[in-house]
Amino acid sequence: MADPRIIDIELDERTIIWRSADVEQERKVAIFDLLEANRFRPLRAYSDGYEGPYAVKLRVEEGRLAIDILRQDKSLLETLVLGLIRFRRAIKDYFAICDSYFQAIRQATPAQIETIDMARRGVHNQAAELLIERLEGKIEVDFDTARRLFTLICVLHIKG
Repeated sequence: MADPRIIDIELDERTIIWRSADVEQERKVAIFDLLEANRFRPLRAYSDGYEGPYAVKLRVEEGRLAIDILRQDKSLLETLVLGLIRFRRAIKDYFAICDSYFQAIRQATPAQIETIDMARRGVHNQAAELLIERLEGKIEVDFDTARRLFTLICVLHIKG
């Protein structure tokens, strides 16, 4: 029976040099929310008919996003590699708006925080749509799953 969802997700920690407490909290929330509810269905038919659930490992190699798709027992099904060039602007914008947001929650008015948060959500939503587009024909994901995966992709790009 098909079970098109992620039950475990891992980031390749070798590519991450440092995370602030704010970013670490974002990572934890994204993983928690992703594991609570997601839709993740690779479109390739596997020879043994495997249709989930999946473990996923994300890493960046030579400027590309590598997505290891694994069976529940962690045996590798396939690795999908996506170029990240189209994501550079979204990642840069997301980092900038998140920095503003984290600063604002410490010292801004509620109205200012709300304005920045709306901008942050807008950037995040656009990036999720881009990820869905880039995964088209490879992996079917819902919008919330794409948003959470994009957050984790951003975490992989932190270089200190």
